[in-house]
Amino acid sequence: MKKLVRRLLDWYPRLLCRREYENQVFTMFKERPVEYRFVFRQIAARYPRTVLDVGTGTTALPSLIRSCGCLVTAMDNVRDFWPKGMLNRHYHVMDDDIRAPRVRGPFDMITCISVLEHIPDASVAVSNMLRLLSPGGLLVMTFPYTEKTYIRNVYELPESSYGRDNPYGCQSFSRAELSAWVEGKGARIVEQEYWKFWTGGAWTCGAPVLPPEASDAEEPHQLTCLAVSKER
Repeated sequence: MKKLVRRLLDWYPRLLCRREYENQVFTMFKERPVEYRFVFRQIAARYPRTVLDVGTGTTALPSLIRSCGCLVTAMDNVRDFWPKGMLNRHYHVMDDDIRAPRVRGPFDMITCISVLEHIPDASVAVSNMLRLLSPGGLLVMTFPYTEKTYIRNVYELPESSYGRDNPYGCQSFSRAELSAWVEGKGARIVEQEYWKFWTGGAWTCGAPVLPPEASDAEEPHQLTCLAVSKER
């Protein structure tokens, strides 16, 4: 009887996975290979015991981190950012808002991958993530970035290639925002990568650069991978 019940319960997830596999349609390459590479390099260097993933959505990132042996908590602001609801089939995701989190730390590492740009109160989100870190812990973030210029919403730029119809905006941060996030917060940037994904001056602008090119602060770039250490 137990085997029969188990088979019945497994039937729909298996059907869903098969349908997704059979109905794959290529749309565009994404930035995840560069971002996930950075995340797992940080994990390999530190081997954190506890990890919080902020803004998981439907991704498998928490499941992948869990497969490394870490104890993983995943959260997303489902009620505000997913008006039609959201189900993550890879991992349990708490409905929580990093701007006023109910989750309790501390965590050895917090990951926030391609999420911060969609949060209007980004500085509040970063402050709360730093607060939830244990001393010596690491905050790993990725987001659109241009060293000298903050852009409120790249989707509104005339050169933007997509995103105009999205119900949410996409910020591109600059050095000024990064400095404000860490100064006086007992935190410091320990590693930063710059990446060129587009031929234009900002995220989504121009034609895609494939494969993406590693860059620096003085050369064209539209995305950064950032590791921030909490010192105290």
